[in-house]
Amino acid sequence: MARLSRRDGTARQRINRAPSPLLARGLPWLTILLGSLLPGLLLIASAPVLPPFGFLIFVAWRQLRPGLLPIWSGLPLGLFDDLYSGQPFGSAVLLWSIAAIALDLIEARLPWRNFLTEWLVAIGLIVAYIVLSLALANMAGAAVSLPVIVPQIVISVLSYPLVGRVVAMADRFRLTPFMVLR
Repeated sequence: MARLSRRDGTARQRINRAPSPLLARGLPWLTILLGSLLPGLLLIASAPVLPPFGFLIFVAWRQLRPGLLPIWSGLPLGLFDDLYSGQPFGSAVLLWSIAAIALDLIEARLPWRNFLTEWLVAIGLIVAYIVLSLALANMAGAAVSLPVIVPQIVISVLSYPLVGRVVAMADRFRLTPFMVLR
């Protein structure tokens, strides 16, 4: 669908069209929830291989649109992820909330960012999330060594740009103007 745009890059407002408020507010939450369900649907393995897609999508939304998800969004989204990930209950709540606070602090310190900065911040958060998830699981009774999660860390870090691109496409769809019926 071709859109007419102005020279400054903003889209021209069309008559009788506006983004859906339900879609604009609900799509980020829905994509994160579906991302939390995705690793359990694709593959069942004895060792973690697939990235934590819910967390990757959460970080991508927080980096793409910093004010879209509130700071407390890590609590309900992490709670949902805890229900389906198999991690000790409350670990994702804690780690997602810490990640939301960290991203908020980074946003305040570095208002101008580029792809490399975003990716380095995401790499730090992803590695910290996976290692701390392992530490919390080991405190709860698991006996897993650190080399077991190295493939998951590598796959997660390398797949983050693709996840960011998918989130950007979802954001574009989220803001698509639809016909307003009265």
